[in-house]
Amino acid sequence: MGEEDYYLELCERPVQFEKANPVNCVFFDEANKQVFAVRSGGATGVVVKGPDDRNPISFRMNDKGEVKCIKFSLENKILAVQRTSKTVDFCNFIPDNSQPEYTQECKTKNANILGFCWTSSTEIVFITDQGIEFYQVLPEKRSLKLLKSHNINVNWYMYCPESAVILLSTTVLENILQPFYFRAGTMSKLPKFEIELPAAPKSTKLSLSERDIAMATIYGQLYVLFLRHHSRTSNSTGAEVVLYHLPREGACKKMHILKLNRTGKFALNVVDNLVVVHHQDTETSVIFDIKLRGEFDGSVTFHHPVLPARSIQPYQIPVAGKVETFPQPNIVNLLFYLGSCSSAG
Repeated sequence: MGEEDYYLELCERPVQFEKANPVNCVFFDEANKQVFAVRSGGATGVVVKGPDDRNPISFRMNDKGEVKCIKFSLENKILAVQRTSKTVDFCNFIPDNSQPEYTQECKTKNANILGFCWTSSTEIVFITDQGIEFYQVLPEKRSLKLLKSHNINVNWYMYCPESAVILLSTTVLENILQPFYFRAGTMSKLPKFEIELPAAPKSTKLSLSERDIAMATIYGQLYVLFLRHHSRTSNSTGAEVVLYHLPREGACKKMHILKLNRTGKFALNVVDNLVVVHHQDTETSVIFDIKLRGEFDGSVTFHHPVLPARSIQPYQIPVAGKVETFPQPNIVNLLFYLGSCSSAG
């Protein structure tokens, strides 16, 4: 097959890093698009690589226990490391110059930190199982100042750095989502909304999985994408992707449904405002464009793929003096490992 037989290809300079193993832990920071490879808790080195970084960042840390999460602030000025469920450690990052750490404990009593997100170069959000805590980091004073907090039971969370919006999953079924918007030291609570779960037999208890949700900016608007493996209507077969429009003001509204017409495992990406859905079983990908006219039923618009399903173009990466070729199945499996939205049907 020639190059004209593919719609999609990977970038020319993929980020390469040592795979995860008992000694090496790998983390991905969605805001800076950086991959962290942490060896032996950082004692034998941390290597940070991003898609635009010609020179990786390398440094060492004292091994103070298992690293649960590690991220740089925007502009890479402050390093935050979570090692326990109660605290996050900070360090003013100066290459080749060891700096003392300072620590912030979550304020909510008996809460456990699920993770954290940098919303600016000096502002960070702790997400706990009992809510969120918004802090300003004061690097000169080596301390943090609590700006605002909100108590709510949290199952899991998701962050969209392009829109500075955090989604919190609440309730037993996990399908009530509470968004928060962050901007210039302020935290705004947006209206909560419900993700409609598919109908299920009485013996089956469905809940919303984090792996079936993604957030993306499409044509300048923020959408929450839900991979629904079974349609809510009995006369429809196959999985579908439901797009909820999440505005800064007003209620979230279901706007589009992408018909996949197949079942199985999927991964999802948004590239140049196009929604790309990868299907593991057939090792192919389909493309949707919500700007094109679809079938409107008075409430939502139904869309079908704009082109037939095709494989991703195979690619080659030089590795230690040799060239390794990665065919389509390996690319799809990689997307399922790193994909923003993937699950079994």
